[in-house]
Amino acid sequence: MLADLGSKVNLGTVLEPAAYYLQRPLRLLRTYNRDKMRSDLIAGITVAVIRLPLSMAFALIAELPPEMGLYTAIVGAIFGALWGSSDQIITGPTNALSLLVVGALAGILPSGTAEFAIAAGLMALMVGVFQLIMGLARLGILVNFVSHSVIVGFATGAGILIAIKQVGPLLHLSFPTDNLFQAIYGFFVNLPQTHPATAVLGLGTMLVIVILQRINPRLPGGLFSMVLASVVVYVFGLDKAGVVVIGQLPQHLPPFVHLPLLNLDLIAKLSTGALALGAIGLVQTTAISRSMAMQTGQRLDSNQEFVGQGLANIMAGLFSGYACAASFSITAVNFKAGARSPFAAVFASLFVLLAMLLLAPLAAYLPRSALAAVLILTSYGMIDRAEIGRIWRGTRGDAVIMVATLIGTLFLSIEFAVLVGILLSFALYIMRTSTPRVLAVVPDTNFKHFAHQPDRPQCPQLGVVDILGDLYFGAVNHVEEVILANLEQQPEQRFLIIRMNHVNHCDFSGIHMLEGVVRTYRDRGGDVYLVRVNPSIHALMSSTGFVSLLGADHFPNEDDIISYIFQRVLDPAICIYECPVRVFKECQNLPKRVDLTPIPHIREFSEMGIIDISPQKLWQSLHNGHDGLPPLVLDVREPREYRQGHIPEAQLVPLPKLMGADVKLPNDRQIVLVCRGGRRSRRAAQALRQIGCMNVTVLAGGMLAWEAAGLLEAIE
Repeated sequence: MLADLGSKVNLGTVLEPAAYYLQRPLRLLRTYNRDKMRSDLIAGITVAVIRLPLSMAFALIAELPPEMGLYTAIVGAIFGALWGSSDQIITGPTNALSLLVVGALAGILPSGTAEFAIAAGLMALMVGVFQLIMGLARLGILVNFVSHSVIVGFATGAGILIAIKQVGPLLHLSFPTDNLFQAIYGFFVNLPQTHPATAVLGLGTMLVIVILQRINPRLPGGLFSMVLASVVVYVFGLDKAGVVVIGQLPQHLPPFVHLPLLNLDLIAKLSTGALALGAIGLVQTTAISRSMAMQTGQRLDSNQEFVGQGLANIMAGLFSGYACAASFSITAVNFKAGARSPFAAVFASLFVLLAMLLLAPLAAYLPRSALAAVLILTSYGMIDRAEIGRIWRGTRGDAVIMVATLIGTLFLSIEFAVLVGILLSFALYIMRTSTPRVLAVVPDTNFKHFAHQPDRPQCPQLGVVDILGDLYFGAVNHVEEVILANLEQQPEQRFLIIRMNHVNHCDFSGIHMLEGVVRTYRDRGGDVYLVRVNPSIHALMSSTGFVSLLGADHFPNEDDIISYIFQRVLDPAICIYECPVRVFKECQNLPKRVDLTPIPHIREFSEMGIIDISPQKLWQSLHNGHDGLPPLVLDVREPREYRQGHIPEAQLVPLPKLMGADVKLPNDRQIVLVCRGGRRSRRAAQALRQIGCMNVTVLAGGMLAWEAAGLLEAIE
């Protein structure tokens, strides 16, 4: 089996794109110049100043040592930038992913232990492998099927949870935060035990940040407030008065860590969380990179971005970090600071590393409440109320996905909530693509374009439908049901034009569906025509024999199709004597001698006692012998039509004559009315019933059905 598989897969087709994606840094170096360096250095310094405190704060969300946030920021940004696609995004620890990490690990290992930190690194490695495989396999397009509502719902729920979880460290309170209700109850019960000094530092830090942001949004409020809080702790010795501090950070490069790669049991337990982290990280990164590209005009490669994120997570896991992704707030700072290439992210990482090595001793006095204050403010920024409102006012499906993801994030397992949101996105996509709109269309008032105008009448002989979607296995049943439902509503509409200019894909199920529609219309004595068929779909139709079944002449030019059918296919007598509307341009000059009495539906005919007779039964009644008189066959067509072909036993009584004169008909014989397709026969039957002829029958399908049954040749 492996040999057969190897013979089918060209190894070169796999290795060639892999080599291309992995050579990204070399291509960047070849095009880099000094003109970009100054802008990138300034952007790197700006990003580092903001990123230094946030990286430690994000690690605390994941209940990991703060240095792991710094390691992730340093390693993740370098590999994410050099092997990614965007020139502006910054990869590293984020609010949302940090919350996902602790949610995925909480039920497996106790937080605060070395095993917990190692498991976080292993999960980052698993996330990176998943993302790298996605990129090398060129599956970047899959991220397009995840609704933006998943990100908004998760970010909103994550912001609420992060704020709740940081209230305890902000006030030096201890209460469980496993679920929302428990956290709210625990807060109010334990509020009297607030530690005054801790609360003053935490709330003061928040106040300083807000004031600085009001003065100038570009000021590094987070870094300045945390330095100020550390100075206050040092000067007043608050670390000895019960204020919890971070402790001194290590002064060395991110260390390599040996991960338990052979612990299959642990890997199995981490797999669900890793999948959720990998998916949400890719969706978040893609959304951010596209947002930047809209402003810069850069062309992006989703597969290259997947490779960059994969390598960033792999290396972060190996060098004492945890799962990472692009950060919107940090990326926005990088962009506004003038970053012109991915090297801005590299410079930012080097500056964070330098600051960590030089300022590590100062962290010994950094109060935990100050970091909690920074996190509460950043979590508030995660709740995009404007975007929530837009989604809520938009489509119902997107709103459902957003609300479901939000509720799941707040009350369920976080990774499960993310996966539910992603699955709902796929379900919504499937629902939308499996129920494409199939619209009955008519020409506009200028007869230049077809449009769906439900208030305007359709032609009683010819229907035109527009399929707005693909004909794949998941959609064909819906398309067929709509077409047949339209036929049920317009039973005399024996001819159909299908416009396929919006059909970009058709599989074998679509061919089968079209074959069924063609058979249905031809069984009624009608036919089907296709216009504006995509060349690739026409090739499929030809290779599967559908073109031979339908006929090559049934794919006419759309500009000529109405004239062709009007002159060669439709019954002009119906247009003149039966049709009260002028739908097409070709109808406009026709004389209209119309009896506007509505024709009952076929179901109403049966309720009135007027039944149909099949061509075969009529032939048998005329030729196989009978006890009484044979049926009287009245042909209500025009003389010209009668001369072109008729039932030999039929008497010609055109419909205008039958309805306009005092016609005497026998009461002791069955009367069978015949026309071209059945419409005029039904009108005649209705009129005869009104004057007392009760034994009236209609030839089902008219002469078209008679000829389709081969009975003209049988008589001749």
